[in-house]
Order: sequence, then structure tokens, then C-alpha cells
Amino acid sequence: MEIRYRQAMADDIQAVEVLIIKSITHMKDNGIEQWDELYPTKDDFMDDIRNNQLTVGCIDHQIVVVFTINQTYDAEYENGNWKAPEKSFNVVHRLCVHPQFQNNGIAKQTMDYIEKQTLSEGKQAVRLDVYSKNPYANKLYLDCGYQKVGEAEWRKGCFYLMEKYLD
Repeated sequence: MEIRYRQAMADDIQAVEVLIIKSITHMKDNGIEQWDELYPTKDDFMDDIRNNQLTVGCIDHQIVVVFTINQTYDAEYENGNWKAPEKSFNVVHRLCVHPQFQNNGIAKQTMDYIEKQTLSEGKQAVRLDVYSKNPYANKLYLDCGYQKVGEAEWRKGCFYLMEKYLD
């Protein structure tokens, strides 16, 4: 499946909302209580759009994956034992594949895209946090070569801080 990535526009917000609502339901059906009505919200995605930080991936004009990439992170990232904290990096937020398209390699392909984009910007690493009780996301990131470097506690519990240095 060929995914075409592009910057999200305000017109995309309804499709992004539907994708997120379906994903929250799907996660809950699988015992993963990671997201809810408090996070992520439409306002989070609208802020990402206004800041030109939300990317959508489309197959045949349907949004199948969304993510935000920037250099913003919470103070809890200070808990990370980053290998080279002085190196430049991007942070991935709210990566989500539409449930109808999961298990087709879209998340892996998207992480490859993010890494190539990060390198093209002259940055040397990608950082992220992943809910400790989401086995699918944890497997994805480990399979992509990310390493756990610490933990952070947020409203939903323990999240692993992860990083990958790019060559």
C-alpha cells in the first residue's frame, strides 16, 4: 500500500476526529486505556495544524495515519537517560493508525518516513513516549530499533521514554 504523507489542513479535522474516536474504541476493546475524552482532543489536533506540525498519511485519499512531529516535550522527559542529550532531535506525538488499516505495516512505514524526515532536517535522533500497557505500540517501537531510556508518569500511568539515533 502506498501512503502519501502531507501536512494536515483544517479541512482534515473531521476525518482526524473520526480516526481518533475509532482508535480509542478499538484500544478500549483490546484493554488499552491509553486515550480518552480528555486526551487527545480536537483542540490538540487543531493546535498541531495551526503550528504546521500534524501530518496525515493517505491511501486513495483516505486518511489512514496521523502523527505530530516537533521538538516539544513535557518536563518528564528529563527522566530520560538520553545517550547523547546534546544532539538535535524530533519528538513524535499522537501517532495513530486507523483500526481498519492496522496490521498492514502502516505504522512501520510511517516511522521510516518520520526518520527520513528527521534526517532531512539535519536532526540526529527521534524521541517519543509510549504507554507501558500498549503492547502493540511497544513492539512497534522496539522492532523499529528504539531503545527505552527512562519512564514518565502521567495521568494514565507509566510511559516509557524511547529514542533512536539515526545514521
